[in-house]
Amino acid sequence: MRHSGALFLFLALAVATALPQQNSSVPTVTYDRFWEAATPQNITLTLESTGKARYVSRNPKRPAPKGEDADPDYVLEFTMSPENSDRLFHLAKEANYFDGSFDYSKHRVASTGLKTVTYADAARHSQTQYNWSENKSIEQFTRLMEGVANTIEHGRKLQFKYRFDKLGLEAELKGMEEMAQREELAEIQIIAPLLQKMADDTSVLHIARQRARRLLGSLPQVKIQ
Repeated sequence: MRHSGALFLFLALAVATALPQQNSSVPTVTYDRFWEAATPQNITLTLESTGKARYVSRNPKRPAPKGEDADPDYVLEFTMSPENSDRLFHLAKEANYFDGSFDYSKHRVASTGLKTVTYADAARHSQTQYNWSENKSIEQFTRLMEGVANTIEHGRKLQFKYRFDKLGLEAELKGMEEMAQREELAEIQIIAPLLQKMADDTSVLHIARQRARRLLGSLPQVKIQ
């Protein structure tokens, strides 16, 4: 019990320090997931009803290599597509604005991290925690938020490989194509400029450029040359 209480306090402090002060008059949903075995261990995604979004990832429980500083938090601000923004707020409404208990408790299930979801507006502020939920709205909300996080984190890997390991781009892009087919990526337009840059770069392997173009192909507003 002491351990779970300490973990809850740690997560609450992590969310509070990672996020800027929100205007309470603007409806906001927040998704926070802590999973010590994952990389990154902690992600926090905050979305306003205007579409304004902020993503933060960190590894608070992973010690830095000897003689090196701990990795700083990664922060990205972007605009969520109207379709997914509306969907996330609709799912929050279906889940009673996260007011209630949604954690599956009939028997033990594999841990996929402790999730904390929050809804706030001028009239209400509610929050719930779960490892896994059989509530369809919570499950879909989680899947979409994780899809956005997957896109951002794989975009970071692409950026690194593009600078230091261009031969490794093809394997990374292949994995992303497979994830996209399984609907495990969302908001691919966030990394569209990088995908376009790789697709246009003749120093990148032809097959990797093709994969980048196929990922861009899911975004009809992106011009593919």
